Amino acid sequence: MGSALSFLFGGPAAATATATEDSSSQEPSSVTSFHSSARWKLHFKEAKKSPKLMVIDFGATWCGSCNFMESAIKAMASKFTDVQFSKIDIDELNDVAQKFKVRAIPTIVLVKKGKEVDRVVGAAKHELEKKIEKHRALQGPSCCLKLV
Repeated sequence: MGSALSFLFGGPAAATATATEDSSSQEPSSVTSFHSSARWKLHFKEAKKSPKLMVIDFGATWCGSCNFMESAIKAMASKFTDVQFSKIDIDELNDVAQKFKVRAIPTIVLVKKGKEVDRVVGAAKHELEKKIEKHRALQGPSCCLKLV
């Protein structure tokens, strides 16, 4: 079904998952890259139904800090297998970046049930890892409340 949807909404390359090996783990990491707004919308609509944390990496191929964060995010995807990781190139899907109010790159947005729960702007991999640990641990409706 997924391949049929990919074909209908942007061809077979509309969404691609990349697998890498992290040196500290033999688990494959999975970060799904989106190249079609229609395919992204379908994916995001489905993700809203899940209590699972989604990490959306907004960047660009020409951005050095984005490339630095990309390798860190792939490593985190290997570590946090209960978290969904997505990648959006702002030059390809500018409409999606605008919807998430991305003003600088890299911007990583953390989402649960379709609602933003946190974000990291810049190449701050340790800050991102702490926020992922915090939000993946929260369950139920309280996940979207700001904790003081």
